[in-house]
Amino acid sequence: MVSQRQDRVWRYVEEGSLLKLKSYLRKHCDLDVNFSRGRKQRSPLHLACSLGDDAVLRLLLKHRADVLQRDRRGDTALHIAANRALKHGKTVYDDLVVPLKKSCPEALNAPNRAGVTPQDLLNWLKHTKTADMSCPPKVDPEKEWMEKLFDECEDEFFETFGAYDADNHLPVDDDEEDFGDWADRIRREYFDKKHAEAQRLARSSSSWKKGSRKQKGEEEESHEKLHQRLQKEHEEYLARAARKEEETRQGKKRRYEERCASTFNSASASGITTLSYSDIPWPASRGTVQEMVDVMLHGVDRKDVAAFRKALRKQQTLWHPDKFAQRCEARLDEKDKRRILDTVTALSQELNRLAQSLRT
Repeated sequence: MVSQRQDRVWRYVEEGSLLKLKSYLRKHCDLDVNFSRGRKQRSPLHLACSLGDDAVLRLLLKHRADVLQRDRRGDTALHIAANRALKHGKTVYDDLVVPLKKSCPEALNAPNRAGVTPQDLLNWLKHTKTADMSCPPKVDPEKEWMEKLFDECEDEFFETFGAYDADNHLPVDDDEEDFGDWADRIRREYFDKKHAEAQRLARSSSSWKKGSRKQKGEEEESHEKLHQRLQKEHEEYLARAARKEEETRQGKKRRYEERCASTFNSASASGITTLSYSDIPWPASRGTVQEMVDVMLHGVDRKDVAAFRKALRKQQTLWHPDKFAQRCEARLDEKDKRRILDTVTALSQELNRLAQSLRT
């Protein structure tokens, strides 16, 4: 059972709030960070690796995070880090794999439930490069089509929906089938079906020639139905991901507007003595200036020039450096003051550039 304190640690890791997490762990130095949560039974160290957050990972290691702790599939944090290194290259290897290896060298040879070790994953890329130098083996067109469909689903998940996993304002249904479970189920059903067909062929080998034409027709029909089913589930999955992404974007804009009203309203802000960088209602606190502008203007039809210009003018007024200074400069924390004013200036310049493009 996860305690309230552990739940807060999980939230800070999920948000990437390094300073908050560092302060909280310093305050509760005896807090055990080796707990598991969710349907996948992952630890905070697993989560930091899956998000690629090397700063949080090093902080957790400093507070005795167990590299050998396993999730539901038997993967350690090093399994997840090795997988990300294979996908993203040397930078991720240096950021995630190296500190985990240094903290717990024996984790390299810890197998998961499938018998795969992190060392096997790190060796895989070298083996595939060596294999590419020789003649490529013949590929079954049907199997190649299946693999491409699975890869397409996985890429779509990580590029369009996985980026928003850190937003915890949406309800999470732990019983909902995730992508990994869906892919495993489809793959298992497919190969179980192929195995059953092979056994049936072995039992009827004596009369194979007589019924070969009929059986071939049945196999083609079966394969066609399976392909149609996969395509339908893939389309439904992408549609569900698109809906959740839109809900995420709407939630970000709603929180941004609520924080603006709370921070910039003189009546509600009268009790606040100082404002740190994290207290400013940035549209995307960890995002780029362009990502902040996208959150501000989300939902505004850019084809409706008049409505778009009106929404843009409102944000220009809100984030104009002089007006911002009049409202908030006296309350800014001295250690964050320069960073805050620089970010406000960059945000204002991006809004002005966008407004200028409407005139041309």
